[in-house]
Amino acid sequence: MTTDVLHCQRHPNVETGLRCGRCETPICPKCAVFTDVGARCPDCAPRRKLPQMELGPVFLLRAIGVAAAAGAITGAIWGLVVPDAVGFFALAIGAGVGYAVGESISLATNRKVGTTLQVIAGVGVVLAYLVHNAVGTDILPGDEFWELLAVALGIVIAAGRLRF
Repeated sequence: MTTDVLHCQRHPNVETGLRCGRCETPICPKCAVFTDVGARCPDCAPRRKLPQMELGPVFLLRAIGVAAAAGAITGAIWGLVVPDAVGFFALAIGAGVGYAVGESISLATNRKVGTTLQVIAGVGVVLAYLVHNAVGTDILPGDEFWELLAVALGIVIAAGRLRF
């Protein structure tokens, strides 16, 4: 009884017993794409993005609107309640603003993730800072090291909420 030895189509010097579940092409574990219906060759594997990463125009508009609203609201609260926060208290406020903006976008977009949403969230945190300055009568930033550090931390946290 003889058995034919299969060689991977993409790597001819690699022996394999694995075939694509769709086209029956011999594939090795290096080039096999494991899907929910079995191993596929790279040609037959689906090339679709994950659903959480697909961002249509409706979700994009929702994200922009929510980022603007969350940024304006949190910035106004920040400017009215604590106009001149310093030290770790400013960092805590920045973290809270970042979390609020990021989580609001996440909820509005049905928990979508991706770089575009991270950028929108970062812009929302910057908007919160600008509104904070406008409400707190500090229109032009001066010596605001802690507040700028808080904004940076807020951007990192907001983007982290929308990371895959």
